[in-house]
Amino acid sequence: MGKVIAIANQKGGVGKTTTAINLASSLAVLEKKVLLIDADPQANSTSGLNFDPESQDGKTLYEVLIGKEKIENVIIDSIKNLQIIPSHINLVGAEIEMLNVANRETVLKKAIAPLRDKYDFIIIDCSPSLGLITINALTASDSVIIPVQTEFYALEGLGKLLNTLKLVQNRLNKNIQIEGFLMTMYDARLKSANQVVEDVKRHFGDMVFNTIISRNVRLSEAPSYGKPVIMYDALSTGAKNYLSLADEIINGKKKND
Repeated sequence: MGKVIAIANQKGGVGKTTTAINLASSLAVLEKKVLLIDADPQANSTSGLNFDPESQDGKTLYEVLIGKEKIENVIIDSIKNLQIIPSHINLVGAEIEMLNVANRETVLKKAIAPLRDKYDFIIIDCSPSLGLITINALTASDSVIIPVQTEFYALEGLGKLLNTLKLVQNRLNKNIQIEGFLMTMYDARLKSANQVVEDVKRHFGDMVFNTIISRNVRLSEAPSYGKPVIMYDALSTGAKNYLSLADEIINGKKKND
């Protein structure tokens, strides 16, 4: 049965979508069958893999959540071993349309249940909010990766996310675990970045991935070409970082353990 991992942090600009696209692609390159679910109305994972959200002809996650379309009908092929369920700005309205649905927090969990046996990993790119769609993603997931930007105020808002996670654990999904905290946008030359890494490791210990995602030009360029970084420049630091992260996740433990 495949593992479902949400990428979540309600703080914007921390590398959440970059992580979703490039972790999913790296796992695929390492011969794992992967499904990437774009659960963000901004649809950046969709466009970052060269799919136009406007051209999906009513076959996106939005239609699945409101019961208009079966989930298997909205899956599209990306690179080898990677498929994606695209998003659309309409997803913003799904939260309102789902308000009167019974057990509305479990709609996504029920939708993806039949897909679990078809994939090794299902990665969910969450929106930068703690609304109903993100609650659905956390309820459907086995674990969550929390990207943390290596900049001042990095820990700001983490408490709220961890409280939400605790609520989900208590009421909706007792089995969800933190897969790990992922340090992103790291610049080794900056004293402040190194300080943030130290602070996060002091707070969360071995829950922090050994892999750190460095600031990398190729990594930031890749989405404009509609490619994951490993397909854009396989020798770049960004590609190597995400392959290392994928390796940590596949092995189920930190490399230095």
